[in-house]
Amino acid sequence: MQYNTSVEEFISKKPEWVKSLQLLRSIMLTTEMEETIKWGVPTYTINGKNVVGLSAFKSYVGIWFHQGVFLKDPYSKLINAQEGKTKGLRQWRFSSFDDINKDQVLAYVLEAIQNQKEGKEITIERSSTEIEMPYHLKTELEQNKELKTSFSKLMPFKQKEYMEYISTAKRDATKDARLQKIIPMILKGIGLNDKYR
Repeated sequence: MQYNTSVEEFISKKPEWVKSLQLLRSIMLTTEMEETIKWGVPTYTINGKNVVGLSAFKSYVGIWFHQGVFLKDPYSKLINAQEGKTKGLRQWRFSSFDDINKDQVLAYVLEAIQNQKEGKEITIERSSTEIEMPYHLKTELEQNKELKTSFSKLMPFKQKEYMEYISTAKRDATKDARLQKIIPMILKGIGLNDKYR
């Protein structure tokens, strides 16, 4: 995950998508939303609530609608990037600058703003079940003080995601491989699923 301190910095790191991102940004800035950076990406809010985020990957640029599940989607543009996991978030992907229809995008954004003002939100059901710290992760935390400190600074739900990630692996080799994958992320203070939020 890239950490950016401004929208300009985010756009400058995506040279193949500069024109598209600038167009999408210009559409957002015609609305009453406030522009900010969250999770290293441009995010647009109403009354402190996330409405829209911009993203850019190798094959597409996209708009994240944080409560996109409530959008009417008359042009059938929205997708659930993590079917079965993501409840409210919906994404609209563009594979080229020419794919971006300003009027359509603005209509979706204005509807999303209105939905936010009306308080339409998916509330995430928090599981009350406690997860036992997996042996592999517990051992690593006991042996690595820096890792233990970084882990303790994570929000409880991020700690839980890491514990589930390790404990759901069936084989010890998979648990070890997963542990090695997440150690650098924990040290950087990154949550397992931050890139999807």
